[in-house]
Amino acid sequence: MFMEFLNNLWIAFSTPNEVLINIILFFAGFVENFLLMEFFLTVTNSSSSKLRKVIYVFINTLFFTFSRYCIPNPYNVFINYIFLFILAKFIFKSNITKTIIGIICGYIIFGLIGVLVFGPFLKILHINFQLTETIPIYRLLYLTILYIINLLILFILKKRNLYINILENLDKKSKIIIIFNFIAAISVLCIQILVVFYYIDNLPPAFGLLLFISLLAYFIISNFTLLKSNQLFTTTQALHSAEEYNKTLQIIHDSVRGFKHDFDNIVMTIGGYIHTNDIEGLKAYYSNLQEDCQVSNNLYMLNPTIVNDPGIYNLLTNKYYKAEDKNVKINFSFLLDFTKLNMNIYEFTRILGILIDNAIEASTECDEKIVNISFRYEEKNNRQIVLIENTYNDIGIDMEKLFDKGVSGKENHSGIGLWEVRKIIKKHKNLNLYTNKNNKYFIQQLEIYN
Repeated sequence: MFMEFLNNLWIAFSTPNEVLINIILFFAGFVENFLLMEFFLTVTNSSSSKLRKVIYVFINTLFFTFSRYCIPNPYNVFINYIFLFILAKFIFKSNITKTIIGIICGYIIFGLIGVLVFGPFLKILHINFQLTETIPIYRLLYLTILYIINLLILFILKKRNLYINILENLDKKSKIIIIFNFIAAISVLCIQILVVFYYIDNLPPAFGLLLFISLLAYFIISNFTLLKSNQLFTTTQALHSAEEYNKTLQIIHDSVRGFKHDFDNIVMTIGGYIHTNDIEGLKAYYSNLQEDCQVSNNLYMLNPTIVNDPGIYNLLTNKYYKAEDKNVKINFSFLLDFTKLNMNIYEFTRILGILIDNAIEASTECDEKIVNISFRYEEKNNRQIVLIENTYNDIGIDMEKLFDKGVSGKENHSGIGLWEVRKIIKKHKNLNLYTNKNNKYFIQQLEIYN
């Protein structure tokens, strides 16, 4: 009885069996979508909860099964790409550039391994493409080899901590070039895979290897070019930071020289107030002296070593000089490592730029023009905080409607800035923005959770 069962099982696996092939493909879909998801999360250095991962794999497998039977080849492949992108964007909440490149990278790796393995697999077993498509044992063996090799590559990527870490700080033009480069790569790969899989029986063994080498070379050269472009972008940012820092150092140097030149006069003036016991006069003089010292302290704080992200540093220095032109006094406080910021740098600088611009504009309308900006990390609450305070004239604007589109507390302004800030905040569950005001300051507190 048992031998008969084994014999029937062998016959089912070793002869054409469409039902069994479909069952194998259905369960293989879970494995393949799991590996593609892990490639996506690994190459983009992203993380997600187990529930989101399960939902992603399950929905993709159901859609892939549907597309295999309802959409003809090769159109179903391209439909699957589009669906993968939409689902990854919706479930993992990653930005568009990361999502596109992460999805494409997974498919490029799968495609390259498929091209490399399929030809030798047919030659070693002395079979053709048709047998692999119709006989379950060959299909199962090929998929097992393919998945094991991809699993090993995934293990190496995770072990070596290899991921694409150059997407956050690129400008929009560079991101568009990168996306089109990856789309071109996946398009070429799809065409080559179709050629290999449909004409493999008529192609010599060396062709498959040559095709694999050419595709791999294209991928390596593309990534090398991408790396060099990023290095150029980074170098440009560093040079711009150095220029801004040199300007800051020159101002600090001039301030120190001025203090050194006036030191004797300052000491004698203080001594005069002390000898006459004019405490009120001393307080007023000290307040003016402290303001001059604070200017040097603020410029000292604008240091690439302290503000250790070139993009944020350039933004803050530009805003400082903008405020200086408007006779607005900016005070800085830095207790935060910007390399460990828990949000996208591009979106962070957009929010920061809008909030600082608004603070500067509001303070220009006041007699006392002050903007206080502090960055700190609260270990107790595991959050990073950006606090921006500015003097303002209370115009009675509704705080609830302040972030609505078209609402602005300033004349001849569109009110789009704070509306854009609210859009970014709503996209991320780890961001909060609290707006408040007291008798002196209008306060914006951005909270970034881990």
